[in-house]
Amino acid sequence: MTTQKHFSPAFKLEIAKLMVEEQYSIKQACEASGAGETAVKRWKQQYLAEKAGNPLPNKSALTEEQREIQQLKQRIRQLETEREILKKASAFFAKEMS
Repeated sequence: MTTQKHFSPAFKLEIAKLMVEEQYSIKQACEASGAGETAVKRWKQQYLAEKAGNPLPNKSALTEEQREIQQLKQRIRQLETEREILKKASAFFAKEMS
């Protein structure tokens, strides 16, 4: 039984850059990374999508810019949830006070 390898986003980014910017073939990228062909192709696709400003949904970003965008969007969702809770609490206490 084979175990699944886990690669960091930084490592995936480096391999994707090798393929896009250094013109490494899929086979060369597989040899350099120790990853399978499917994974390497997926990293390249994700990198190209992120460079074009269209990150893949439900994927952890490879590029620093897209990771920051993901973190900011997560923070926005959290703050919006907190704001809704505060609105409901304010309405509740305003009703109780009158």
